[in-house]
Amino acid sequence: MNTRIVALENLNSALQEDWVDRKRKPYVCGTKAYIPVKEGHPFQVSLPPRRPYTGRGYHMIGPMAILHGRRPSHAEVETLMRWCRPRGILWIKSYTGVKRIPDAELIAGKGGEVLHRENGISFWLDPARVMFAQGNREEKARMKKIIGKGERVADMCAGIGYFSIPAALSGAKVHAMDLNRVAFGYLERNILENGVESSVFAQCGDCRDLLQGSYDRFIIGHYDSIMMLPTALEHAHEDSILHVHSSGITTPDIGSLIRRAGFYADIQTRRVKKTGPGQWHYVQDVVLS
Repeated sequence: MNTRIVALENLNSALQEDWVDRKRKPYVCGTKAYIPVKEGHPFQVSLPPRRPYTGRGYHMIGPMAILHGRRPSHAEVETLMRWCRPRGILWIKSYTGVKRIPDAELIAGKGGEVLHRENGISFWLDPARVMFAQGNREEKARMKKIIGKGERVADMCAGIGYFSIPAALSGAKVHAMDLNRVAFGYLERNILENGVESSVFAQCGDCRDLLQGSYDRFIIGHYDSIMMLPTALEHAHEDSILHVHSSGITTPDIGSLIRRAGFYADIQTRRVKKTGPGQWHYVQDVVLS
């Protein structure tokens, strides 16, 4: 396949050019995209036909390949390096504590900070130091779609800005809070990177101590969200909406806390992603009345 090489951020605009062979798909590797070229047009690189990837499952955060589960073998690392030519391969063994700090090891290549782009949003982070919830991609896009202009939103576990930035881009005024100082540093950087500094008020600390006034919408993106819900309800009003994340369904507990706070609620439960054998990450959408 004859291709031209462009920077990944220029892929969408390059695909509008006349020389693009639209019968074939671009090949993305790290920060570069290889775009198929029509017969008779100049090209830079001719790529051989690709064999299907049969190696170990992985996902990309910017130019870094991320592995979970058991320690990868030398053969698995070599196969992955040949397949997608990442800048480095990071093995994340687990996430620990309330701050969800990665227990990670660089298996190959170079680590450090990366720029990851998804859904038109740019995120700076070091995946060896802070968690990046790759499986929440659809949920981030959903937040950007359903949050209304002018809403006052409390993002109680903001991390590096997964939900705060989509909410701000939707026209909301966002109060973003996080306890992890490393993640908070990236949150501040990503707010500037995406040009939403006038729409996001960021604070580092325990969200239960930082909530101010009342909010139209709450995003509690932590598996321990049920422990933060009582404080959130103190700052809610009739018609407030809460997105309560959890490992497993916690609808009965949420309902009990809501009744105790003097509200009624309509609760809808959605699956976000699978987290292990028989285990799922859920979000409960709660509309107060």
